[in-house]
Amino acid sequence: MHTSLPFIFAVVILAVSFDFINGFHDTANAIATTVSTKALPPRIAITLAAIMNFVGALTFTGVAKTIGGKIADPAKLEYGVLVVIAALLAAILWNLITWWYGIPSSSSHALIGSVVGAVFASAGSGQINWSGFAEIFKGLIISPVIALVGGYILMNVFYFLFRRVATPPSKVNRRFRYFQIFTAALQSFTHGTNDAQKAMGIIVFALVAAELQADANTIPFWVQLICAMAMGLGTSVGGWRIIKTVGGKITKIEPINGATADLASSSIIFTFTQLGLPVSSTHVISSAIMGVGAAKRLKGVNWGIAKRIVITWFITLPISAVIAAAIYFLLHLFV
Repeated sequence: MHTSLPFIFAVVILAVSFDFINGFHDTANAIATTVSTKALPPRIAITLAAIMNFVGALTFTGVAKTIGGKIADPAKLEYGVLVVIAALLAAILWNLITWWYGIPSSSSHALIGSVVGAVFASAGSGQINWSGFAEIFKGLIISPVIALVGGYILMNVFYFLFRRVATPPSKVNRRFRYFQIFTAALQSFTHGTNDAQKAMGIIVFALVAAELQADANTIPFWVQLICAMAMGLGTSVGGWRIIKTVGGKITKIEPINGATADLASSSIIFTFTQLGLPVSSTHVISSAIMGVGAAKRLKGVNWGIAKRIVITWFITLPISAVIAAAIYFLLHLFV
């Protein structure tokens, strides 16, 4: 019953919807600093982000394989497709709630927490691959810490170098404003290489659970293409509420700060993509901005906003797990 095509079709629609929402929810990650420093007009920045997210999403598949096979073995779940539907509904619901309130929470935490919650509700803790989950969880926790420290160090390196150059700060900032066009493109590309793959992984999870595919190590091209398109289209819609928070409320950003934060965060996201580990681009870029802001002036960081973001980081995973479990039990009543 759960392997029928209407169920698979529902999974694909929900996964594409998740990627679309992820795109407009996370657009801020890629272009917030560029828009806030006026390096690019918002419309052009969003168009650039949409194109580069699409290209990035088509380029890699390692994270998709991790999501599709390391949290649980879909082939061993009796109601695997229903698990995926419940997880996607929960992740979408949480993303929309946090988007509405302008909170840059993590789509990655929401999806991974939702999958764990739905698997737990369906088959118990014994069907969760805790070692695989721990590996993913460590990546999610470590990456923003590295971004915070990396942003702080890289900003100090730039300050050290440019204090020895007899160039007026206004001229340095003007040059970095041009450089930010490159860093925004790089940031968007790396965002696509990691974030878009989570929906690819969840579709493959459902395909394996429905016995339409043997394992999660192969990502069909049609899955890559529709997820890349959804991510690109979602990005083109833009996430203005979160752009305001990330781009202006954490700390005052000048072009040199924005470019530094982009360089630090994009290099970290790309490193984790190469390792096949999902990260929260929201966490990474927000932490890099905090690190850059702290290097500039510790008191210049709005730690109240930072605290609000960090709290959301910690509650997203367990809340989305509970929501997914509740949705699973509700759906199971009718299936």
